[in-house]
Amino acid sequence: MKMKTSQILMECLLEQGVDTVFGYPGGTILNVYDEFELHGYKEKIRHILTAHEQGASHAADGYARSTGKVGVCFSTSGPGATNLTTGIATAYYDSSPVVFITCNVSENLIGKDSFQEVDITGISMPITKCNYLVKDPEQLADVLREAFAIARSGRPGPVLVDIAKNVTAAEAEYERLPLSEHPNHGRLGAMLRRASHDLKAPEPDAGDIQTLLDMIEAAQKPLVLVGGGVIRSKNAVPEFRRFIERLGAPVTSTIMGGGACPGNHPLFTGMIGMHGSHASNYAVDACDLLIAVGCRFSDRVATDPTTFARSAKIVHIDIDRAEIDKNVATHHHIIGDARRVLELLNSSLPKHDYPQWKQWVFSHREIPLKKDEILHPHEILETIQEVTGGDAVIVTDVGQHQMWCAQYYHFSRPGQFITSGGFGTMGFGLGAAMGASVGNPGKVVVQCTGDGCFRMNCHELCTVEHYGIPVITVIFNNRTLGMVRQWQNLIYAKRFSQTDLDRGPDFVALANAYGVAADRAATQTQFEAAFRKAVASGRPCVIECAIDKDAMVHPMVSAGTPVTDFILD
Repeated sequence: MKMKTSQILMECLLEQGVDTVFGYPGGTILNVYDEFELHGYKEKIRHILTAHEQGASHAADGYARSTGKVGVCFSTSGPGATNLTTGIATAYYDSSPVVFITCNVSENLIGKDSFQEVDITGISMPITKCNYLVKDPEQLADVLREAFAIARSGRPGPVLVDIAKNVTAAEAEYERLPLSEHPNHGRLGAMLRRASHDLKAPEPDAGDIQTLLDMIEAAQKPLVLVGGGVIRSKNAVPEFRRFIERLGAPVTSTIMGGGACPGNHPLFTGMIGMHGSHASNYAVDACDLLIAVGCRFSDRVATDPTTFARSAKIVHIDIDRAEIDKNVATHHHIIGDARRVLELLNSSLPKHDYPQWKQWVFSHREIPLKKDEILHPHEILETIQEVTGGDAVIVTDVGQHQMWCAQYYHFSRPGQFITSGGFGTMGFGLGAAMGASVGNPGKVVVQCTGDGCFRMNCHELCTVEHYGIPVITVIFNNRTLGMVRQWQNLIYAKRFSQTDLDRGPDFVALANAYGVAADRAATQTQFEAAFRKAVASGRPCVIECAIDKDAMVHPMVSAGTPVTDFILD
């Protein structure tokens, strides 16, 4: 049937099961927004109007990470579209499936430096899996269907669809097509089969699986390193847990792998790398076999690639062949989806145990943490854990508070720890927390942030207040850019250049100005009372926690040095 193309866009979202869109309108996308009112799509798809396009991009990302669904974000052209780029890059570096839909100027104005025209497909090309500029109304439906398929397939990631404004005002033929029928539908089916061939992970090679089984049999001191690929792979976590139980070896994690292995599991050594635990870093230096599943060996993990796992044979399991030997040279690799590789390993892996090796690894315990009249970061996280029974979704910005969350909160499931690991985006937290809360009604969602990060997108408080999104924001307020100050303290001879945040706002007054309840806490007792009140209220809340200006993340390894060369114990 003939249908206005802006309505076709909405129908395609419904085909994909989209129930929520985050966005911000503008001139070129008005035909699309008009459909919410004209044909009643506001009753079928919830639209969350954010304070800024970047907030919308992070919210769609947080929704995707916490639900496993594809997030959706709308924006207009020009500055609206370019305001998405930080959010697109954040999703790209952490393999989060988000479809960004922007509308550009009309086709006859493209390339003429028209008002609010920008080549967003050119700008976003390096930070998307794929992107499109739609000029033909008849192609829109199939382009949208392909965009969703690409976003969720293989190694997930963001896709951008830019639509010329005149296209959204045109008419085209539309046939409603259930999602299950997309691969069988003419030209779309051909596109999806091609995309599937290009993007879907191949079946793991049986010989490669057997080689790893033989390497495990020969090892005396194996170590498992889990990354975000296990979190992103559908149903991989149960297979991963079966694998580590059968292997019986110590397990460490990248920051993006948080939740793959329960934080309180007896095999778990904690995070690895620049701020990794002593047990994890000493283990990777001494192991004779390192099995890395779904990680990139970034510079925050392999701080010195030439000495990383220096005594080990390194085996890398990943869905993306481009990651193999990119940062760290490996002895063996298996290309495939983490769930399928682990499933095949589990079918043939006998039960192992390494009591002496584990005893040595876990002898490297951390120093007992302080408890006194000062409010310490670990006490904040321990209190959140206790009050919520360890069930809260934790969303962070970037910096010291992010590392403290990774160290002190025991994550137990995928999607429970949402953080910008690859791109390190300050200002990510509040938007992502909104998305996680909308996608997980009934769950306690806590945004942990620093005073520097919170300033960057605190205007989204108006969004949580308006929609009643019950995000609890906990500000670790040390009145400085804490992680940068820590580097200046340890590496730059205490030359604290431009890191003091000796200025406003008063965060409690700011929250109240947006109509959001707020409290201050300077002791653990005060924080517990404020946090319990916030959880009980079921409403958005801000809690400002006064912590020591020179509180540091322990341990710490300097960039470019071996992971056992701790400059801070």
